[in-house]
Amino acid sequence: MTRGHFPRDAKLVILTGAGVSAESGLGTFRDKGGVWTKYDLAEVATPEGFARDPALVHGFYNARRANAADAAPNAAHHALAKLQAQWPGEVVLITQNVDDLHERAGSDEVIHIHGTLTGALCAACEHRWPAPAQMAPTDTCPACGAETTRPDIVWFGEIPYRMEEIAGHLDTAEVFAAIGTSGQVYPAAGFVEEAAQMGAHTVEINLSEEPTSPFFQERRFGPATAAVPEWVAELLARL
Repeated sequence: MTRGHFPRDAKLVILTGAGVSAESGLGTFRDKGGVWTKYDLAEVATPEGFARDPALVHGFYNARRANAADAAPNAAHHALAKLQAQWPGEVVLITQNVDDLHERAGSDEVIHIHGTLTGALCAACEHRWPAPAQMAPTDTCPACGAETTRPDIVWFGEIPYRMEEIAGHLDTAEVFAAIGTSGQVYPAAGFVEEAAQMGAHTVEINLSEEPTSPFFQERRFGPATAAVPEWVAELLARL
């Protein structure tokens, strides 16, 4: 493990995955017996599944929306919000998560590459608006009136959001950190290689010590609620 050398006002680009929210009670794709194991992902997380049975898909995301609303930000979310507030350089926070726990902890301008449970999207005109607690196939778009509303979630087979913007951040990152992500879902799994090739110091913070990308120069392990605050404290101690 190396700690790396970078300026005190270095640009930090941080990617978070499901492991950051797991300790708030939100399950990951790989949890044994978790919510995702009870559904066929082709039926609830693809455009084709939504076309076949929109009521099933809305019911699934209504339940996930309620689960996320009942959850509270944990120490990892709060530590990253503190880092954004106190680090003198730019801190770009990118998340694969569809919950709003980063925002509720105080982070702002979070880039949600897979969309958010708090958003609704019209499949006909692409208008977006805040999602109600419960969505249904008969909901109409407030812009065009069509009954084509869906969760503003990036499903399998769809292109993640804001990829050009993210590429620009990876090109200029001086530190890249991936926290609580398996490193198996692309394109996010390739972010560390992009940042490393541009000279960034790269950090992985994960619960599991299973090998991920060889492009990580520094690796830390443990629960996110312990490992992330420790990392943030070390960064802020540099100031």
